[in-house]
Amino acid sequence: MHLSWPPPARVALILALLWAIYVLVWTPGPLSLRALGLYPKRLGSTFVGWAATRTLPEAWREPLLGRFAGHFGINLAEAEFPLRGYASLQALFTRRLKPGLRPQDPAAPGAVNSPVDGRIIACGRIEAGTAIQAKGLPYRIAELLKHDPRAARFEGGTFLTLYLSPKDYHRIHVPVEGRVSAVSRVEGELWPVNDASTGNIPRLYERNRRATWTALGTGADEGLEVAAVLVGATHVGGVVIDGRWLGGRPLPKQGGLVVDQLPCAPGDDLGTFEFGSTVVLLIGGPRAKDWTASRTEGDVNVGQRLGAYR
Repeated sequence: MHLSWPPPARVALILALLWAIYVLVWTPGPLSLRALGLYPKRLGSTFVGWAATRTLPEAWREPLLGRFAGHFGINLAEAEFPLRGYASLQALFTRRLKPGLRPQDPAAPGAVNSPVDGRIIACGRIEAGTAIQAKGLPYRIAELLKHDPRAARFEGGTFLTLYLSPKDYHRIHVPVEGRVSAVSRVEGELWPVNDASTGNIPRLYERNRRATWTALGTGADEGLEVAAVLVGATHVGGVVIDGRWLGGRPLPKQGGLVVDQLPCAPGDDLGTFEFGSTVVLLIGGPRAKDWTASRTEGDVNVGQRLGAYR
């Protein structure tokens, strides 16, 4: 059987891409962070994003994407398509799952379900306008929600930080029943968002590129207001809010859009990470003091209950 081999330059580009992602994003330790201080993170992320969307020759998809998936532990049995159905590395990362694999937990008063597959790495009360990143490092909610003048409504509420690793499903889903009120974006830096970074880089989440989606709870979630902040990272410049919430308008790189109270339900598409990163979930509103987290650490899947009214 004759195989059509891609040009050597393309093969080298793909291999360089995979190596750069591994070394610069998922190599732990402060030494790698110091090295990243010298690395042109925006330029590098732009290049990696471009390279990740290049179409792979069909004969190379299974061996190349399969090795990448095997190295990071991606569960390909859950993917919507076989490997040959993903034309690029980006397509694999933004894959959908087979229908029915992530059912939403039943509705309950104040129920907030996980918007992602990931790991809860921080959880606590928002006090004096701050939340905790890791190892006692604080960051400011008003700065995290930079284009939202009413950040104080989350005071006394709860924050949960959910980290997505390379193996995880990278689509984000609506966590509550409600009406969407606003979306925004901040064109920040692109430091990595991993255990080494969160424990060593002050105010990481308020410094990095991010997009925010906000909704008022209705029905069983009446009295809550929820913000999902999609935090970008090195080589994870794509923090994408689903077009359903934009009404045909482009999301500005710096600024926000008012959303005309569009209804949302748990499990609806909220956005996508192009590669992996972190979601900071803020739970505020008039009944925030009545809301208690039932999961405060460990792995969680889309649709699993994070907490409810006590």
